[in-house]
Amino acid sequence: MDDLSQTPGSGAPVKRPEMLAWEHQTLEKLVFSALQEQKSRRRWGIFFKLATFVYLLLVLVVLADFGGTSTPVEGNHTALVHLQGAIDAKSEANAEKINSALRNAFAEKSALGVILRINSPGGSPVQSGIIYDEIRRLRAQYPNKPLYVVVEDICASGGYYVAAAADKIYVNKASIVGSIGVLMDGFGFTGTMEKLGVERRMMTAGGDKGFLDPFSPENEKHKEHAQMLLKEIHQQFIDVVKAGRGKRLKEHPDMFSGLIWTGSQSIKLGLADDFGTVESVARDVIKAEKLLDYTVKENIAERFAKRLGASTMAGFWETFVSSSTTQLR
Repeated sequence: MDDLSQTPGSGAPVKRPEMLAWEHQTLEKLVFSALQEQKSRRRWGIFFKLATFVYLLLVLVVLADFGGTSTPVEGNHTALVHLQGAIDAKSEANAEKINSALRNAFAEKSALGVILRINSPGGSPVQSGIIYDEIRRLRAQYPNKPLYVVVEDICASGGYYVAAAADKIYVNKASIVGSIGVLMDGFGFTGTMEKLGVERRMMTAGGDKGFLDPFSPENEKHKEHAQMLLKEIHQQFIDVVKAGRGKRLKEHPDMFSGLIWTGSQSIKLGLADDFGTVESVARDVIKAEKLLDYTVKENIAERFAKRLGASTMAGFWETFVSSSTTQLR
């Protein structure tokens, strides 16, 4: 049957209601499809813009991250390595990074000497010892290439442990030097637990496995054992300083007591050799004013982790769980 009819008296064809409904539905579908396609294009446009932005951001970060280390070595120069902050396996001043930088600096033929710039309050005796041993090894392997330490604000405890391996140590008159001692610190929570009504339930296999547990009463046997450990590590520290400084040391009764000294006092005691800065040592001692930084920089992942606070939270948790730590500071 034909969908068209005529209006009486006009002769013009008229569409039936069924046809009008079909056209309306078709129009709705077309409009809806157009809107969906427009939304899809908008989403993809946003996605590609965002992807382009992220890509450009990564390129900029990479260029910023590696821009300082891509400078080609041209001509004689002084190699510079930074030891900044606490010496720890998880810090920037860890043995792996410091030793890698030192090996690269010593291996470079156009580097006439190496300056290790130290600004550290100390840290792990193990990490400090590894750096010390590597410096001694490199000095023996490259006998004609000197390594000088330049102290800035502080070179104490583990920092000085490392410095003792150098050919010479240069300081500022107000630098803080020394603290030749060993520290093991922790907390005791037994009183607090009693006040809170908290009961400690610890099970061990081995009578001394709960060594220095902060939630248990102080154990005299454990205390004596800890003191024995500290004494042995302290003696290792003293031996390292004496071997490194040799006859330059003018031993003082308190030299190995853990006291700190100013830069001026450290020179008088033989703990340091002279006043100097990175620039003056490079220019006047090594005779190569041009400085090239060989320090191993942290990578992008480490930077993001720090900004997100992951390392801070991990450090807090480790400090809470580990009742005590042994440090040269």
